[in-house]
Amino acid sequence: MTTDSSPPAEPSPIGGWPAEPAGYSATTYAGRVPLGQKIAFGVGMLGNQLFPAALGVFMVVLVQSLKMDPVLAGVLAFLPRIFDGITDPVMGYITDNTKSRWGRRRPYVLLGAIIAGVSFAFMWQLDPSNSEMYNFWYFLLLALLFYLGMTIFATPYVAMGYEMSADFHERTRIMAVAQWIGQWAWVIAPWFWVVIYNPDLFPDGVSGARSLAVYVGIGCILLAITPAIFCKTHRVDPATQETLSIAGIGASIGSLVRSIGTTLSCGPFVRICLATFLIFGSFNTIAAFSFYIIVHYMYGGSTDEAGTWPTWFGTASALTTTFIAIPVVTLMSQRMGKRAAFVISQSISLLGYVAFWWCYQPGHPWLLFLPMPFFSFGIGGLFTIMMSMTADVCDLDELDTGSRREGLFGAVYWWMVKLGFAIAGLATGVIMSGAGFDVDATTQPPEALTWLRLAYTGVPFVGTALAILIMLGYNLDEERSHDIRRQLDERKASEATDQAMAG
Repeated sequence: MTTDSSPPAEPSPIGGWPAEPAGYSATTYAGRVPLGQKIAFGVGMLGNQLFPAALGVFMVVLVQSLKMDPVLAGVLAFLPRIFDGITDPVMGYITDNTKSRWGRRRPYVLLGAIIAGVSFAFMWQLDPSNSEMYNFWYFLLLALLFYLGMTIFATPYVAMGYEMSADFHERTRIMAVAQWIGQWAWVIAPWFWVVIYNPDLFPDGVSGARSLAVYVGIGCILLAITPAIFCKTHRVDPATQETLSIAGIGASIGSLVRSIGTTLSCGPFVRICLATFLIFGSFNTIAAFSFYIIVHYMYGGSTDEAGTWPTWFGTASALTTTFIAIPVVTLMSQRMGKRAAFVISQSISLLGYVAFWWCYQPGHPWLLFLPMPFFSFGIGGLFTIMMSMTADVCDLDELDTGSRREGLFGAVYWWMVKLGFAIAGLATGVIMSGAGFDVDATTQPPEALTWLRLAYTGVPFVGTALAILIMLGYNLDEERSHDIRRQLDERKASEATDQAMAG
């Protein structure tokens, strides 16, 4: 989207890729964003979510086919995401302070997408004839490179969304479109199980993962680079940016630490981060259990008898999120405010978590779909609301500091998401091991399956309930956000008048 006052884009020397319009201030960027821009941003979200969605499916191969110790598999889920979380704030600082004719975001989105896609394909070239520790270290090193690529891509990409509009409700609509498109990753990814374990296509799951990873990597690259090519982003005043240089790296790190401290001193933002950490972390702790519960509890350990039920479970969950949760939450947000929409949507999800205890029943697979309309409001309502709230927080931060730091706020927010993801990956392995799950056994001990089912209901219930309590104190409502916008616009008008008089 461009405003009437925005100067035309300069021609680019690189393949017609337009340079960013100069002289733009994000504080004056308001109004509706064209649907085409929202869709282009949403296609990037599909790539952003398909990477972790595919990874969650592929990770089952480590335990189910390679027979890797669940604790080692948990470490492989934990360490790369901790590394990812450490690099996110650094990347946020870099992208916020980059001075380029192609903008602060787009070059990094393009580069990061390519690194992530290529490393994902190589990461799954595992061989069961190698030792367990060889496969462990091979996977770990490639996973670190993959997550570095994801940091380079995702941090500036998320910041793009925050700065697309300054309108309170348009921000929610932008994120709703992006999340709606991105949710199709979770519709598609469960079918990777069917491909990987199809005996007509591959002799075993490891071979299936090796081949499919190449296609997934290429597809994700094409999706993830779309915003870099088609989305319009805008420059900020260079005077508000800091200088990036190798010589000044020490000062840059010090500035980064101070900036993170300032970010985490913002009360509404801290609440957003903690609530997201609890919901997303607890959800992902038990996400993989659905496969094991369906296969081992409902079908006695037979993947052949379980058939495509694990896949249909994942697909139905994503579809209900796409067509029920996201539209309803968006409407609720515009009618009753973001905090109320969050609290109500997450309260609905609690009903779904509890219902699954009775709906995982051997011989009755259709019962799995009854809790879906309630269950889907958990993650479906989370990111639609939280990413919109974070954009509002960026306005509050500019009022306090005078700088636009969407990249840093996005980085710190997603650092909390990834920290939750990392701890969830480790907790998954620890719970499975503590429950007595035996990777070499076809039939699992009944007590192990009972503990998995208890965790599947209890962990996300507790995490979500705590998040609701935290967000009850969130106070950045529509009225306050409009007042912040008014003060920013008045400040900008005053600065423009002073500059004109000085000139």
